[in-house]
Amino acid sequence: MPCRRVLVLTGPPAVGKTTTARAVAATRERCAVIDVDDVRQLVVSGGAAPWDGDEGLRQQRLGVRNACALAGNVVGAGIDVVIADVLTPETSALYRELLPGCLVVHLTVPLEEARRRAATRTVWLTDEEFVALHVADASADHAAGLAPDHVLDVRDLDPDQQAAAVEAVWDSP
Repeated sequence: MPCRRVLVLTGPPAVGKTTTARAVAATRERCAVIDVDDVRQLVVSGGAAPWDGDEGLRQQRLGVRNACALAGNVVGAGIDVVIADVLTPETSALYRELLPGCLVVHLTVPLEEARRRAATRTVWLTDEEFVALHVADASADHAAGLAPDHVLDVRDLDPDQQAAAVEAVWDSP
């Protein structure tokens, strides 16, 4: 069976990207999940967060390039791929360039719901960073061709429903 196009799940922190990616992957015969936060964490000494100036931006782009290379290798082996990452207009362009035809699905919830969800797990961000990422996500000006293919408001969905909604989008032509 041929691989589906690569699915890129995006959205601000605590929207459920990784949880949804894993749930969707579990329903496939063969599917890998690439959490780009994990890819970025490969830089142990001198690692910089995406908002940490020029070095952070450089490492953010490196994380996207590495995730795309990994996705290409996995798809080349006949395995579907779901990527979880917080996209910016710049990184969205990189995904579109390096993974032509990828499907970008943006998950969204209000900040209050994201805070509720974040309270159930370990959060590696300061409250200021958490809020700033949500504000940046809400105000992102996506140039033509860089906007997500689909936006799903998942505020009222439990993890299984969220995964089912994403699967329905991935399954549509």
